[in-house]
Amino acid sequence: MTPRSLNVAVIGAGMAGLEAARELRREGHRVTIYEQSCQLGGTWRYDPRTESDPLGLDPDRAVVHSSAYESLRVNLPRSLMGFLDYPFEGVGDGRWFPWHGEVLRFLEEFAAEFGLVELIRFGREVVGVGRMGGGGWFVESRGGGGDLEVEVETEVFEAVVVCNGKHTEPRIAEFEGREKWVGVQLHSHSYRTPEPFQNQIVVVIGAGSSALDISEEISSVAREVHLATRWPIPQFAGIEDPDRYHQMIKCAYEDGKVEFEDGSYVYADAIIHCTGYKFHYPFLKTDGIVSVEDNRVGPLYQHVFPPSAAPWLSFIGLPYRGIVSLIIELQSRWVAKVLSGEVELPSEEDMLSSVENHYAQMKRTSWPVRHSHNLKQQIHKFGYENWLAAQVGLSPIEKWREELYFYMFSLYPEGSKYRDELDVDEWMQERGYNEGEL
Repeated sequence: MTPRSLNVAVIGAGMAGLEAARELRREGHRVTIYEQSCQLGGTWRYDPRTESDPLGLDPDRAVVHSSAYESLRVNLPRSLMGFLDYPFEGVGDGRWFPWHGEVLRFLEEFAAEFGLVELIRFGREVVGVGRMGGGGWFVESRGGGGDLEVEVETEVFEAVVVCNGKHTEPRIAEFEGREKWVGVQLHSHSYRTPEPFQNQIVVVIGAGSSALDISEEISSVAREVHLATRWPIPQFAGIEDPDRYHQMIKCAYEDGKVEFEDGSYVYADAIIHCTGYKFHYPFLKTDGIVSVEDNRVGPLYQHVFPPSAAPWLSFIGLPYRGIVSLIIELQSRWVAKVLSGEVELPSEEDMLSSVENHYAQMKRTSWPVRHSHNLKQQIHKFGYENWLAAQVGLSPIEKWREELYFYMFSLYPEGSKYRDELDVDEWMQERGYNEGEL
């Protein structure tokens, strides 16, 4: 079979968009990348600005794409941050856990080496994507910083790959009295530095890596930091008083009181919602082919292809609780090879059946709908990643990557200290892995 060479649009020039573009070109496709900002890098390009609505609820707010805070360091070592054939080496100061600026430099060098920059349409916000009546897909975009009066341009492609990221549309905690509470509320998307919380009493909602990072950093300047979570977590550096760990907020009052579900309360100055993000595709005009329900994007076969529009529409980077760069790379290779005809998808009926079986399994195990793209159920194994690797003809993922990732996941509740204390070389040697395997 002669490989197909298609005209493909990629939406977004962050890590997912750049890697998707590289793999598409490798398969002989012609690629155009749409990027609404004037620079590549997505969320890894630190922006000191914050949004006018710090909770991100106002649909008319000027959106700041990046969620990086000034001190952000990644929670995976650099040996897990690159791609299989393009490791994260020679960037930054050599510490195992790089800061956000080093990740950005890695992406800039990656884009330059593979000739991706010239593919990017900078300053073009995608406002519409949909199927053409006679085949193909239209992509509508505009420039001018989102000015509604700027003329919309339309181009036609044979396929569209959506890579617009998942850290821009905040998901906030809902509790009684939230709208009338008198203190400052913000989502972690709008957190940059700890100084605004000097000598304040702060409640942080969440138990993920951003909640623990921000809690620890703010504790250096705040009078008190309290952590409210759905799940109990071990005590970690930054909050030493066990009385400052609480169940979720039950109610907030106009006098500043914050009452927790465990019956405790505190009078606080600020509440920071470290509660994750919503998948957000306002530009999709697919007549229900793909929808977002309680943060489930679907139906999607293996988190990538909507069965009724496959392979001409695809999504990269939705799964989480895994090595992000690895998942992005494997998904991108799969999409590129499917579009070229080298790899064949199951029938639409079989793909839809697979999706329905996944949903049914979630329901049987009481796995919430909002966690449809959460790979946390992969306990100590890379089932999804190895399935993708098999699709594109790769060997199973090296065991050291799998073991190191799950070891890192076990360290998150300890706060940020592991980033300076863990020697990955030493860890590898203790487990019998050779130096060349890194």
